[in-house]
Amino acid sequence: MELDEGMLQYFREIADELVGRFGMSRAEAVARINAAYEGADIEPCPDLMCHEEPDHWAYGLYFLPKNGRSPHGGSVGDLTGWETRPAPPKGSHVWTLAE
Repeated sequence: MELDEGMLQYFREIADELVGRFGMSRAEAVARINAAYEGADIEPCPDLMCHEEPDHWAYGLYFLPKNGRSPHGGSVGDLTGWETRPAPPKGSHVWTLAE
């Protein structure tokens, strides 16, 4: 996927949120992003997804939806009732960074 510098920075910020909020490695954060957005048609910055803060997308990449919704930064309370998404299989092509 080709990204302009603005969108590349936006995805880096999503990875920062995944690492900082959920304690995963940078490699896993990047793998989750790669798996979720592989093949997506992403426009130059500001793409439509930029109308949400990076933490919004980070929560959706980490948690499975419940009743069609994912938690997000503005709605976060007790997260114990939320099931986490499994990470992409290690060794798959979406793991582009070494752990």
